[in-house]
Amino acid sequence: MSELTGKQRVQKLFKREPIDTMPCFSGQGAVVVQAIEKMGTQFAKIHTDANLMAQSAITSARLFNMDGVVIPYDMAVVAEAMGRGISLYENAEGIIYPTVPNKWKTLGEIDIPKDYMSQGRLPMVDEAFKIIKEQAPDLALGAWVLGPFTLAGQIMELDILLKGLKKNKDQTAAFLEQVTQVTIDMCRHYQELGVDFISVREMGSGTDLLSPRMWKTLIGPNLTKVFDSITDTPSVNHICGSTDMIIEMMHECGATALSVDQKNNVAETRKKLGNDVLLFGNFDPYNTLTQLEDVTQVEAVIKKCIDDCVDAVWPGCDIWPDVKKENMEAYVRTVKEYGKKASPAIGRI
Repeated sequence: MSELTGKQRVQKLFKREPIDTMPCFSGQGAVVVQAIEKMGTQFAKIHTDANLMAQSAITSARLFNMDGVVIPYDMAVVAEAMGRGISLYENAEGIIYPTVPNKWKTLGEIDIPKDYMSQGRLPMVDEAFKIIKEQAPDLALGAWVLGPFTLAGQIMELDILLKGLKKNKDQTAAFLEQVTQVTIDMCRHYQELGVDFISVREMGSGTDLLSPRMWKTLIGPNLTKVFDSITDTPSVNHICGSTDMIIEMMHECGATALSVDQKNNVAETRKKLGNDVLLFGNFDPYNTLTQLEDVTQVEAVIKKCIDDCVDAVWPGCDIWPDVKKENMEAYVRTVKEYGKKASPAIGRI
């Protein structure tokens, strides 16, 4: 039997079909400086040009033999399209992600335009998806969107939003309904573009910030609406930070798979959820790929994720682009070699 392509491996994973080995891919940003340098461009430029975005994603995957790509790279794309502006740091030499300079200050100011999908960089991102589909048909193509609560924090100041939960509950709930619809619309749009999976990143909702009770009433119902809307494409519910106390509620939201970061006790999570749930995680990408001095330490981190019973080793957040080449190679190699044994939810060919 011929070796599976990255796309085939990831597609079979989401279908819970046996695969040859664990795929190495992510639902968070995975662009690396080695790809940017090979292309002769700058980090600041890959956020504004469809071809540079597509080629940087493809080149990053090819350099390190990863099974998939995922775009866009920054969290400001949708907020920019809503008219909140963008700081691109175009003259910066180092790694600085675009940010939103003009968040709404009060709930009363919020006015989400109906035509936001045709504004800002969103059409450019769409073009990048089309380029990747044409030029890298063997790679799994992922899209990620912000969850409603995290998106809300991109278009208005988070402290004002949190205060609104206590002082203006009805108005805040109405606002969160609006941004939930935006997340739903983005997911439907990426389904229509034909991506292989969608990662919904509700990053700011771990129990470091919100209590389990607040998560149950404020976050869970809106995420359930989002995942109910994703009908033809595998979906991932990704939350970073502390999630041990909400992992069962995360599962109840209805995503195809769950993704957690290094703060989650993933071995205990597996015991709580059983072996039928697709579980991704849970290493610290910054420490593992940019800080560790010995590749044997990298191998140990990745092996522990697999031994703790994940079905795919995912970074807890975006891979910081300035990775050490040797660490990145060790990460991918260990996933593919040590991952030849079956995981709890996925058998092997």
